[in-house]
Amino acid sequence: MERDRLTAFTDGVLAIIVTIMVLEMRPPHGTELSDLLRLWPVFLSYVLSFVYVGIYWNNHHHFFQLVQTVDGGMLWANLHLLFWLSLIPFATAWMGENHFAPTPTALYGLSLLTAALAWLVLQQVIIRGQGPASPLHRALGGDLKGKLSPFLYLAGAGLAYIDTRISGLLYTAVALMWLIPDRRIEQRLKSDAEAS
Repeated sequence: MERDRLTAFTDGVLAIIVTIMVLEMRPPHGTELSDLLRLWPVFLSYVLSFVYVGIYWNNHHHFFQLVQTVDGGMLWANLHLLFWLSLIPFATAWMGENHFAPTPTALYGLSLLTAALAWLVLQQVIIRGQGPASPLHRALGGDLKGKLSPFLYLAGAGLAYIDTRISGLLYTAVALMWLIPDRRIEQRLKSDAEAS
């Protein structure tokens, strides 16, 4: 199977996820600026989740530039990732509506954790499918960011019961860590093109 069908399907699902998140942002029940300002937690949680979905979309496209054909394992691993990403709108809405209360903030971190673990599974399935000389494996190397992120999400989820601001800082720190597209993939693509 060609990768284009998988990436097109993923694009569609991620677009729906973003659409669901924005539809959860309800206008205030008043006409004053102060009414709008009361919704800052909803908007802030939306922005953070939008950035996360954008990060996954961006990195997904980078990954699949190194994949020529897709097998059944990759399809299922990709669906597994999309399942966990599809829960982000729920966690986002619950956290924002409840002004970053501990349990919704912890659940948000756990939703980020499950998506990160699903990302690692997809990564390994691709590498296994491509064999020991996998271009993705060569590009990723030790993948410190990928291995560190789940621990930070788990810490953020646990620390939500102490201070949700710490959780928010950890979730934001991981997003910032991933915000710049993965240069390792770009470097691998460039070196492969030069070798051709």
